Amino acid sequence: MAGTERGARPLDVITMGRASVDLYGQQIGTRLEDVGSFAKSVGGCPANIAIGCARLGLRSALVTRVGDEQMGRFIREQMIREGVSDAGIRTDPERLTALAILAVENDHSFPLLFYRENCADMALVEDDVDPAFIASARALVVTGTHFARPGTAAAQRKAMRLMREAGGKVVFDIDYRPNLWGLAGHSAGESRYIASDTVSSHLRAVLPGCDLIVGTEEEVLIASGETDLLVALRAIRALTPATIVLKRGPMGCVVYDGPVGDDLEAGIVGRGFPIEVYNVLGAGDAFMSGFLRGWLGGEALETAATWANACGAFAVSRLLCAPEIPTFEELQYFLRHGSAYTALRRDEALNHVHWATTRRRRIDRVMALAIDHRAQFEELAARTGQPEARIGAFKLLAVKAAAEVAAGRPGFGMLLDDRHGRAAIYEFDRRRLGWLARPAEMPGSRPLAFEGGFDIGSQLVEWPVDHCVKCLCFYHPDDPEDLKAAQRERLRALFEAARRVGRELLVEIVAGRHGPLGDDTVARVLEELYALGIRPDWWKLEPQPSAAAWRAISDVIGREDPWCRGVVVLGLDAPLEELEAAFATAAQVPVVRGFAVGRTIFMKTAEAWFAGEIGDEEAVAAMADRFGRLAGAWEAAAGGRAA
Repeated sequence: MAGTERGARPLDVITMGRASVDLYGQQIGTRLEDVGSFAKSVGGCPANIAIGCARLGLRSALVTRVGDEQMGRFIREQMIREGVSDAGIRTDPERLTALAILAVENDHSFPLLFYRENCADMALVEDDVDPAFIASARALVVTGTHFARPGTAAAQRKAMRLMREAGGKVVFDIDYRPNLWGLAGHSAGESRYIASDTVSSHLRAVLPGCDLIVGTEEEVLIASGETDLLVALRAIRALTPATIVLKRGPMGCVVYDGPVGDDLEAGIVGRGFPIEVYNVLGAGDAFMSGFLRGWLGGEALETAATWANACGAFAVSRLLCAPEIPTFEELQYFLRHGSAYTALRRDEALNHVHWATTRRRRIDRVMALAIDHRAQFEELAARTGQPEARIGAFKLLAVKAAAEVAAGRPGFGMLLDDRHGRAAIYEFDRRRLGWLARPAEMPGSRPLAFEGGFDIGSQLVEWPVDHCVKCLCFYHPDDPEDLKAAQRERLRALFEAARRVGRELLVEIVAGRHGPLGDDTVARVLEELYALGIRPDWWKLEPQPSAAAWRAISDVIGREDPWCRGVVVLGLDAPLEELEAAFATAAQVPVVRGFAVGRTIFMKTAEAWFAGEIGDEEAVAAMADRFGRLAGAWEAAAGGRAA
């Protein structure tokens, strides 16, 4: 369509309407009454579609309202993290953000409660719709729920008019929820169809102004006011020439781009995917995202339908809504390779692509002050006659030193422990210093053991979602096989635990302490761990003996896990000059993204501070000086290299 090609406007699609926080029960196969814990995510059909479109490569935005409170800020922040423009999101100081609470009772029952009484998004009004903003997009998605109240209906009608005047496309997701139209009680949130002449009259009036209409069989019936599906489709066609997409659950979808014939199947049918149903909530939003990616991208309708079916398959096979929608890279991986599983959530290869392409933030560089040491500090405190409580006080000084060097710039971070560094972790988060990793291993253990016991997963649940799990493993490829087997078993368990609770993982390998370090030593270690399906987000590795060793490591990572965030170089208490030379070599390898150095920066200062030879300010200055010097050396070595 003239004037709506991708390059002509800043946005591809604006969605409009509901935006809530979803709380989904994590115990599967039980009543909502008996759920003990919940997973939190963005919800609401338009919000989910905006995220799905962004993940699939469209430039999307959302028009809605959120409360001036923590849940409203969560929605706005998550939209920004996902690449969705928040320019159309208004903050409502008088109303709370909507909530939706759901349980998966079985494969056909999903108890759902909507907390939407006088909520922020239902207060959307015409004045919230900016003509210039609407005109900045190629398409607008409106949803059925927001035609249920006069104010929100007027806002959507205004947006539709503005989009048509701007020469864009209007998309209607029928999105019928009977209880949000006041037709069912609070406990009937999962109800999908109650006939209503009132609802049908509202929705029929919307149809003539649309270019694309998408709905399930029940939604097509309510939008038309008919009781027979074929008759309903013809009734819609009589009102509009829009492309109609009929969603048919496990049977895929049928697209009608012209007259509706005598056979429901006499339309354009996309490729279907047999998938086990885990949770149907959010499937339609994922479907719409996939269809829009093809439709707005100029693909054939059959391709758009196939992409839509595949995206819907991802959603029904996983628990949440927006978080489960695939990225375009993941979608294409699935279409190329398929899956041996009808429950896609069990496909490790596919899940890895999903995880790696939906990480919370992009990190191009890490320059970290590592002070997660425990045994060394305990020995130092005992040697100087100081109580162990002093360890925490020193680590607080290290946070101040790191903050002084970072000075608000991106790319900095720290390694801090929970045993002595809890207060330092709180201070780090308060200062919003950037990347933080925390140790999971028992100091010095070989074979590897976890601090706090074998059940590491239950500990990680308590960690903030932005904290990276770090694990040091002394592993040499020529170690005895029984030792390597024990180490690999623990690392695999940690990897699975980190993924299950949604935390990034850094695996630190020190090979040179227990054998010779040659050009292929660490590369062989990585190969052995990758062979077990262990794919950490980061590797932390000792300085290598040559550029060839770094190239070998890079080759293994590139072959086994092209989505790996990269490598950070550790220090091993080496002198500053040695590390600066090591940085010069490592920084030339693109997979090496920075460093995480500890004792080189803090140990001499810590010894003087614990002995009472220097005070707090001197300690901060000394650590900042050495950390700053290493940061400068890394930046100089990396130069203008692409991250």
